Amino acid sequence: MSFKNKTVLITGASRGIGKAIGLRLAKEGANIVIASKSVEENPKLGGTIYSAAAEMEAAGGKALAVQCDIRFEDQVQLVIEKAARTFGGIDMLINNASAINLLPTEQTEPKRFDLMYDINVRGTFMVSKACIPYLKKSSNAHILNLSPPLNMDMKWFANHLAYTISKYDMTMIALGLAAELKKYNIAANTLWPRTTIATAAVQNLLGGDMLMNMSRTPAIVADAAYCILSKPSASCTGNSFIDEQVLVAEGITDLSGYSVVPGAQLYNDLFI
Repeated sequence: MSFKNKTVLITGASRGIGKAIGLRLAKEGANIVIASKSVEENPKLGGTIYSAAAEMEAAGGKALAVQCDIRFEDQVQLVIEKAARTFGGIDMLINNASAINLLPTEQTEPKRFDLMYDINVRGTFMVSKACIPYLKKSSNAHILNLSPPLNMDMKWFANHLAYTISKYDMTMIALGLAAELKKYNIAANTLWPRTTIATAAVQNLLGGDMLMNMSRTPAIVADAAYCILSKPSASCTGNSFIDEQVLVAEGITDLSGYSVVPGAQLYNDLFI
């Protein structure tokens, strides 16, 4: 499927995995709507909606940068209206924006819990809801949530219950939408990395340089997203994909080029 002139709205696209997916699809000629909060650069995180837009246009696509905090309905509606007005519609939605806090229950403050639920769950649900009228008009409409397969192994609940249930809720939203929207040929799937991915979250929150060196680059998730979004929406829906498995199924078996440090031992991501 050609991405030429297809419009893809990506939440949290100013850096990391969201930005990598935007760059990959921009390379194919897509219009990328960058719906993120960052308009001034944070040295610890890097990147703004404007710098990401410039990179995506340099990659070969068109870009629209709109400051958007998906916790607020008026901002969500504004970004969607701007996208539709600028590019004529919305063909695909990538729910990438996410908040993470890996504390046990006793140490989880209400504001931390609320932040994860407001972004991961409510935000994902409401952005998806607002995009549906436009997705119905697309010839190959996709929703892709960056969330893990539902894994009921108790170890994933034991150490960071609030984060786990918020990410599983993102997955249940995708699976629910796959069933609800199938009659409109709107696909809804999830995608999750097998290994940790070299992003600001890994660097600053999870494991510093050591874990970064045991990670893959965001490009592997971007390439897997490209493969998923290339498939017919009528038939490719209701799946929880792992990046590595997607690429292997496409005949891409040498994944060494995605390692931050060639030949280094890789670290499994959460929920794998």
